[in-house]
Amino acid sequence: MKLTLHARAKINWSLSICGERPDGYHSLDMLMQSIELCDVLSFEPARFLSLTVDGKKLPIGNRNLVIRAANALNETLGLHNGARISLKKNIPTRAGLGGGSADCAMTLIALNRLWNLRLPLRTLQQIGLKLGADVPFCLQQGMARAEGVGEILTPLESPPMIPLVMVTPGGGLSTPAVFKAWSAGNYPMSRIDNLALAGALKARDFARAQALSCNDLETPAIALMPEIGALIDRFRSLGAAFVRMTGSGSTVFAAFESEEAARRAADAVPGAILTRTTADPL
Repeated sequence: MKLTLHARAKINWSLSICGERPDGYHSLDMLMQSIELCDVLSFEPARFLSLTVDGKKLPIGNRNLVIRAANALNETLGLHNGARISLKKNIPTRAGLGGGSADCAMTLIALNRLWNLRLPLRTLQQIGLKLGADVPFCLQQGMARAEGVGEILTPLESPPMIPLVMVTPGGGLSTPAVFKAWSAGNYPMSRIDNLALAGALKARDFARAQALSCNDLETPAIALMPEIGALIDRFRSLGAAFVRMTGSGSTVFAAFESEEAARRAADAVPGAILTRTTADPL
């Protein structure tokens, strides 16, 4: 038996910081959606766990989230199951696209099937949350409002497919570094009506969606990496209907009215990736 799953990246249409928690994390209010850009994972039965990433076998003690997810399943259930796992990376790292979390989520789903564990989605989300704040959403996919650290999910009806162009400048950013810069900079906390934002996107009213949206981490991220601000300006000059940095960066994504307009913009910006939103949750 061999399973092959696609680990979809995500974007943040919005990210509002609502406060700092006693545990050092931040309370957030976000609107997130899955996109077509994905990593590809394959799973086969084996006596021991092994992971190959882009053709290179990693040591089993590696901290890769795929290995951590497999170990977490075994530890939670008191098992010692194995699997031969291969991962092909397409999602940029340190990008705010949730690539590691998506890989982790698909590993939990695949091994739940491969090992015939029959754990419900809610249990997988509880296990996944210990591995990464975006993992519960990546297990669910589609579009959702995400609150808390990302674990409180309200599924929403996804808008029709939206063409996207994205660029990850400067090799990415460290999430802790961006949050630290936000805290040190005394930046204001925005308040976003994410239900209204979701409605604007569903209606393809991108001007209203842009006005309703905000990413509180965008300003400190631009201070750390000015290329982010330059990319935002560049996409707007190319006629993007909506432009935002996703997550803690450094990826900037732009939404366009048509595939043709998105393709022209992708051709005009070095390093650009052309993709689309997806509508269906798992």
